[in-house]
Amino acid sequence: EVDAMMSSVERHFGQLDVLINNAGIIQVGPPELMQEDDYERTMEVHFWGPLYVMEAALPLMRRQGGGRIANVSSIGGRIPVAHMLPYSASKFALAGLSQGMRAALAGENIYVTTVFPGLMRTGSPINAQIRGQHEVEYAWFSIAGSLPGLTISAKRAAKKIVDACRYGDAELVMPLQYRIAAVGRALFPELAADVLGLMERALPSSSGDDDENDLRTGADSTSRLSPSVLSSLGDRAAARNNEI
Repeated sequence: EVDAMMSSVERHFGQLDVLINNAGIIQVGPPELMQEDDYERTMEVHFWGPLYVMEAALPLMRRQGGGRIANVSSIGGRIPVAHMLPYSASKFALAGLSQGMRAALAGENIYVTTVFPGLMRTGSPINAQIRGQHEVEYAWFSIAGSLPGLTISAKRAAKKIVDACRYGDAELVMPLQYRIAAVGRALFPELAADVLGLMERALPSSSGDDDENDLRTGADSTSRLSPSVLSSLGDRAAARNNEI
């Protein structure tokens, strides 16, 4: 399918200037409930997918003498995110692949940018895959993805990604508070690990109920907390971005 896509691009446009790998899935829940399938699915989407597309795109870019590639990892690819272990692990893998590709391609006028966005108001929590106390997990995740001081809009993020591609930046971490957090983790790894541990313990653990192993979507995990006024920005983004 990737080879067919690249052939279609070459026939229609004659060249390939920019490739942006932006596909993603999210699983939310306690680490002890995550299954091997959860890790495999996220690796397929976040690691193998971008690798396949880059491998198919590089011959075109080499023939034309250059190009730009942006791989959208996540702040979860720099700092492990509580209750999103398969997601973070696969985003770390994508970050390593992307940064290694940049080094390998630097002499060929092909610039690879690794993008580390924080929480984005895309409305995607409604399609998140959730294990554990489904309603509670969805509530904290969807509300966190709606808060204006903690999130960035998809439109603003897209503009920054395009600019980073244009200038061939090595990486983009956005918004500012996440850049500060990434620097803080690099400078103070022990303190960062302690803080992350506290965040992990603050979230709901498994209660032992049999249905907690079930994988449900956010749409199947709603409660009086979400959707509500607390998740309103994310809910509007879900409608705007065709997530519903």
